[in-house]
Parts: sequence; C-alpha cells; structure tokens
Amino acid sequence: MKKLLLLLLICYQSLAQNPYILVLGIAQDGGYPQAGCTKECCKAVYEKKLLRQAVSCIALIDPISNEKWIFDATPDFGEQLAVLNAHNTIIGKNPTLLDGIFLTHAHIGHYTGLMHLGREVIGAKSIKVFAMPKMKTFLETNGPWSQLVNLQNIAIQPINEDTEIYLNERLKIVPFRVPHRDEFSETVGFQIISKNKKMIFIPDIDKWQRWKQDLKTVIENNDILLLDGTFYKDGEINRPMSEVPHPFVVETMDLLKNIPIKSKNKVHFIHINHTNPILNSISKEYQEVILNGFGVCQIGQVFNF
Repeated sequence: MKKLLLLLLICYQSLAQNPYILVLGIAQDGGYPQAGCTKECCKAVYEKKLLRQAVSCIALIDPISNEKWIFDATPDFGEQLAVLNAHNTIIGKNPTLLDGIFLTHAHIGHYTGLMHLGREVIGAKSIKVFAMPKMKTFLETNGPWSQLVNLQNIAIQPINEDTEIYLNERLKIVPFRVPHRDEFSETVGFQIISKNKKMIFIPDIDKWQRWKQDLKTVIENNDILLLDGTFYKDGEINRPMSEVPHPFVVETMDLLKNIPIKSKNKVHFIHINHTNPILNSISKEYQEVILNGFGVCQIGQVFNF
C-alpha cells in the first residue's frame, strides 16, 4: 500500500506545472545502518525489521523545463541519481544528468558523492557545482576533488551568502550561513524560492541559539522547512554530545511549542542519525513528533511549490 501511494503521488506530478522537491535521503552522513554499529538500532535493518535509509539529500525539479538540481552530493549519490532518473521516467520525462549540485559544506555526507562524476564512474562534463568561497577552494586544492575540476568533470559556480542565484524564471536560491563545525569550509543552508512558496533546507546546524536568525521568524516567513533532526535527545551517543552540538529534536520542539499548529506543520526533520528513534515510525519518539504537529521526512516524499 505504501508503495502504491508513493507511485500515485509521483504520477500526480505528471500533471503538475509547478516546481517541487523530492526527498532522496534522510539519514545523517554515515547513513542507516551505519558502519561499525552493532547496536539494536542498526541490527534492526540487517534483520530486515526496518528499512535502510540513504543519506540526507533533496532534489529540486522543474517539470516545465525538465531541469533538476540536488542539494548535497552524498555517499549514496549513485542510488539517489538512479531514483531521480526513474522518477523522471515515471512522469514522462527523459532522464538527464543533473543541471546542478548545491553543496552545504565539507563534511563527508554532503560532498563525497562528487567522486561518481569522475573518470572512474560517469566521466561527467562540466556539471555545475554551486559552492561557497572556502568550499570552492577546498575542492580546487585538495585531491581527488581537484582532479574533477582539472578534468572539467565539474564546473564550480561561486556563490555567496545572502546573494540570490537565479536558476530560471520560476526558481531562485539564496544561500545563508549557519553555525557549524567549519574545519574545511563554511556551512550554509538554502532558501529555495518559487513564484508560490519559499522553502528552507538546513540539514546541519549547531544549537539554534548560536544562529543569528530567530527560528520562529524564519518559520513565519517561509512555507516549508526541512531542519536538522540529527539527534533526538542528549545521551544518545557514547561520547560528549557537546562535540557535535546539533539541536536535539526535543529542544527544537520545546523552542517551538507555543507557535500555531499551522506553523508547526511547516517543519519536517531530516539528517537523522542512526541512533535517533524517529527513524522508526512506530517508536514513541516518532509518534511524539507527529502528535506535536511536526513531521519527519521520508524518502520519496514530495513537497509542492
């Protein structure tokens, strides 16, 4: 039934004339299950009690121009590209390689999928990769990524914070800085803007209090928000969680507890660690998120613009 509903939802897009977002992955950088994990959370996948989840990634699709862009190039790039091309085929469009890739930052789950564009795999020709200044320099000056640049497998498109990027007459993108562990590059979120709606994508951020923006105001000024849901609560992993200071899902829900239910419905959690129980839709933690008015992203989910 779930597959049937997803197919019907995808087929509906063949009638749509507005851009939309397709969720291609929801897990934290290491995916789900995660390498080296022998705990119950990952054993459940190996024992086929829960489904594997690809790393956090979304696609922006314009059905009029048949253009498509992805946000972050993950370790699951090959599988996600296949899903995206199958989606195109289902809605009556010819599969094509990507029209561009937007990178949030230089942590392994967000850019290492670029390797598939090199001569060892696709041998792509000048795929546009939108990158902030430090991210651009990182790719140009460190192998093997510099080889992708030198062989013109990718064509880096410089972007800057709070500066609009026009994709076509229907779509534009605005990158904005967010606080995070910036060892090799800046970290950005993206605002995706169509003629009808505005969407926010923040897969990685430190605590909301460290951000110069007020989250409640950001929610008020946008229609859809896919936000960092890495950890559910403190104590979830066996090391000090101050080393990876993501906002816990319970913290985000508490911060937003007094906003209208209509505003809560805009928020969907993504970039979910393998230890986070909201990966299991029958867990009490998942149910708590839903009962509080928020959402948890699912692979194949569509957000219309």
